[in-house]
Amino acid sequence: MGNIGVYSTATEMLAALDRGEVTSVDLVEMQLERIDAVDGDINAIAVNTPDRARAAAQEADRRRADGDSAPLLGLPLTLKESTRTAGLPQSAGIPEFAGFVPETDGRVAERVSAAGGCLLGTTNIPFALSDWQADSAVYGRTLNPWDTTRSPGGSTGGGGAALAAGMTPLEIGSDIGGSIRVPAAFCGVYGHRPTETAIPRSGSMPPHDLENPAAIMGVQGPLARSAADLELMFDVVAGPIELEDRAWRLDVPPSRHESLGEFRVAVMPEIPFAKPSRAMQASVESLAAFASDGGARVAEAMPSFDAEQYFHDYLTTLMLITTQAMSDDHRHSAAEKMIATGDSTEIARAKGMTMSAVDFLQLLDRRELARRAWAEFFEEWDVLICPTAIDAAFPHTDGKFNDRTLEIDGETVPYHHMVVYPMWAIFAGQPATAFPGGLDPRGLPLGLQAIGPYLEDRTTMRFAGLVEEWNGFVPPPAYA
Repeated sequence: MGNIGVYSTATEMLAALDRGEVTSVDLVEMQLERIDAVDGDINAIAVNTPDRARAAAQEADRRRADGDSAPLLGLPLTLKESTRTAGLPQSAGIPEFAGFVPETDGRVAERVSAAGGCLLGTTNIPFALSDWQADSAVYGRTLNPWDTTRSPGGSTGGGGAALAAGMTPLEIGSDIGGSIRVPAAFCGVYGHRPTETAIPRSGSMPPHDLENPAAIMGVQGPLARSAADLELMFDVVAGPIELEDRAWRLDVPPSRHESLGEFRVAVMPEIPFAKPSRAMQASVESLAAFASDGGARVAEAMPSFDAEQYFHDYLTTLMLITTQAMSDDHRHSAAEKMIATGDSTEIARAKGMTMSAVDFLQLLDRRELARRAWAEFFEEWDVLICPTAIDAAFPHTDGKFNDRTLEIDGETVPYHHMVVYPMWAIFAGQPATAFPGGLDPRGLPLGLQAIGPYLEDRTTMRFAGLVEEWNGFVPPPAYA
């Protein structure tokens, strides 16, 4: 196996395959042994597929011997359980869908398979992908390998934990509320939320696989242990949706810059309604100093929109999209209770449960104005850096979502503050790359993100790669 081990990056594994130093069968067996050795402690893998992985590895080795050079050929990897994959359960953690097994791949799984990936299994998620934990009534709770009393993040929590514990080098997740980037932050790995239109959005929830142009904000994207690996997987799965691919082609431009000193780095000012932890803010300041020392232009800056209105519009849109399966009576009853609280965030959420089609069109107009504000902002700046989450991983928590709280530097804050930093990129469909930001005083990973210009995903991924020498992936001590 040479220098290849369970913490090698996907890029390193593929290079070793290209040099003939290792076979795909070797890599798959190494990862399957690792899963057998450590997943019993973490419960990151929802559906284990060793026979499928071994068969794919044998086929990959044959294809390599015949001169094939598909981009993922022979690489072991995992997919989020909710990723539509032929022959595998796709429950999204919903007991009613526990028996649903699609007969065909969604676009993302189809592209991964065509690129030669060897699927080790699928990773755990929370109920309906709707939490920053990975506690499923179908598969149980996933634990964070940095501290098993804490959440690995969600909803791609199983994927983040599997990467951190060396069970897989590459993963695909989905993100409408931070579900790629929060697990990356909590587990000390990398995650990329792509531009909203860069990767097909269908196939990330059961049971159908149709694109819906009104279902905005939700995306699918990669998690890995290096920024280079994010771009590797991005290039495999990016591209037009079904039917559009008859004519459209995606041609994502190169990164704006190749060296840190060329970047114009905006630092998000402190958000008064969701102040990050002291350790998280210190990480932001440390990165800003590192970039400045490296020659980058660094200053506090923010797009020219009302931050609180932007947040409320995001919450309204999120509730509109995520409550569509509820009955009208249920939505209106829940909305009345939210409005009665008098809390502005609850009122914003309630609007999404009761709004008319005309209200939605007007909301989309405001979204378009926000998208223009981002575009103007990125004429002067290349990336905007900020926390990925308000703090490091929190302890496992139960109870009703709206009743939960977080403890941040001794203060109690609402649980929904977790979404404030992820949502900046989500509402307007911007790309954002999450990357490690060092450890807090408790030894827990901190995660930062670089938000970038629309359809310039390579710029944020390149920036994340350029700051790896400041803080990159390190294995959790108990699993190193």
